[in-house]
Amino acid sequence: MIEIEVKLKLPDPKAFREALLRLGARPEKERHAEDNTLYDWRGGDLRQTRRALRLRLAGAKAFLTFKGRPQKSRRFKVREEFETEVKNEKHLRKILKELGLVPAFRYHKFRTVLRKGAVKICIDETAIGNFAELEGERSDIVRLAKSLGFSPADMIKRDYVELIQEAGKTV
Repeated sequence: MIEIEVKLKLPDPKAFREALLRLGARPEKERHAEDNTLYDWRGGDLRQTRRALRLRLAGAKAFLTFKGRPQKSRRFKVREEFETEVKNEKHLRKILKELGLVPAFRYHKFRTVLRKGAVKICIDETAIGNFAELEGERSDIVRLAKSLGFSPADMIKRDYVELIQEAGKTV
């Protein structure tokens, strides 16, 4: 699957959510905590090739996600993404360890998920501020962002690891 997304910096996530609801967005998952751990080999092979292997814990559920190299795009983060739910997170951690993978980066956030048409909207509260992730087709993302008062210049294509490192935060 190809993931196409951008982030928007949010001064007020509650006001943003209300604006989405006024536009007809529907809630898919209420605010919940997420713990994200990226795994890599000790030499950093995945990071060096701009790929990622993430274990996400969201409540009682766990998901393993592989993200391929970013594809060329001026305004959007575009990359292959494969995700599967994991039934036994502790066993998965043991498997990753036995394969030589180690936790390389960890971050925590609170996430609320909504949908407007074909666009998935995630409102994320992080240690470096509040963001919205808009995921869908490019034209739908641009149209929704514009209807919410954002311009293409407001679109961020960096991921949370890059943003956290830029901010000089340890999470």
